[in-house]
Amino acid sequence: MTHLGRCACGDVRFRLEQAPFAVHCCHCRSCQRETGSAFALNGLIEAESITVIAGEPERVETPSESGKGQSIFRCPSCRVAMWSHYGGMGDKAGFVRIGTLDDPDAFQPDLHIFTRSKQPWVVLSDDMPAFEVYYSQKQYDDLFGKARAARYRTLRGL
Repeated sequence: MTHLGRCACGDVRFRLEQAPFAVHCCHCRSCQRETGSAFALNGLIEAESITVIAGEPERVETPSESGKGQSIFRCPSCRVAMWSHYGGMGDKAGFVRIGTLDDPDAFQPDLHIFTRSKQPWVVLSDDMPAFEVYYSQKQYDDLFGKARAARYRTLRGL
């Protein structure tokens, strides 16, 4: 099953060739600053599963919470960020902004990360895992199930 997405003006359109293997609700200060909101909702997917079907996104290098930096793919017209590549997995994985999908309701978050810097008015429920910073690779199976965890391990080279 594929999922379509686009920037705000529609000049850049893309397709996800499969569902993300993980969806993070990230509360780090970098995500707050970049989105102008309390968090970012990112779907992790193999970069080869992101197909640009219209336009040409612009790659912009920015700092990240990890210190390894990130490449953000933005529409050159409206400047909306559609996905990123972070330092940890580099160009192998895309972190797709779920809100840029034509059906942003398709993927709910699996967990919250960088809660140490979440806004104090954001209340997290007990039914979703939350991590002060990040989670361990030992937790992949429990967090995402075996099939999705295997995709994650492959990209991490584990």
